[in-house]
Amino acid sequence: MSSDESAKGERRRRSPFFHAALGALTLALFSGFVALGVWQVERRAWKLDLIARVEARIHAAPVAAPGPDRWAELSASDEYRRVRLVGRFDHARETFTQATTAYGAGYWTLTPLRTHEGFDVLVNRGFVTSERRDPASRGAAAPEGETEVVGLMRLSEPHGGFLRANDPAADLWRSRDVAAIAAARGLTRPAPYFVDAEAGPDRAGWPKAGLTVVAFRNDHLVYALTWFGLAAMTLAGAAIVILRGRSGARDA
Repeated sequence: MSSDESAKGERRRRSPFFHAALGALTLALFSGFVALGVWQVERRAWKLDLIARVEARIHAAPVAAPGPDRWAELSASDEYRRVRLVGRFDHARETFTQATTAYGAGYWTLTPLRTHEGFDVLVNRGFVTSERRDPASRGAAAPEGETEVVGLMRLSEPHGGFLRANDPAADLWRSRDVAAIAAARGLTRPAPYFVDAEAGPDRAGWPKAGLTVVAFRNDHLVYALTWFGLAAMTLAGAAIVILRGRSGARDA
């Protein structure tokens, strides 16, 4: 028997094992890709529901900001809830946290507001550029006396920004870490959240309020189609290998 005939005979003897292994591998890959695609479809449904719920919150009538009796219950479902506060600002304890907006690089202006109930809420009164950090340069007097604030409730942003920690000792803040800022400013009863103040017709000059960006990435459909496409390619690839094998066997 020639070497070519021997090799062909060996390929035929291995064919059942080869096809079984190919089938098992194809099934595993196909099942995995389909499972990932289904997971992305479910994630997309969850994300769309989240966006709808957040949109409903930010356009709802404002409710009273939660007091100490509700602080332990706060969760991500309270983020972007529209709330109302009444109290007095303590401008002497103003804090600046780094920010980038449509106005360029600068700072959020966080000012404690002491409510009638006796607790403090950090209010993000808006954005200022580096040149506007001095209150005298802002072109509008800071609100004094009893003040009403309507805005979006936000959860604390601990640990600083991406790869950049806050530095309380240097009064350098990269994120709105409520607990750390409250400790640095000596607030005795701080709420565990802050409020992004809304812009209003009476809010001329600086800080520029109402710049909260509410956006959620929703690439799940693209990912789902990618995984389903890989599943289809797996089936197609296995079919091509099997068909070529059968064609070779007939030629032999």
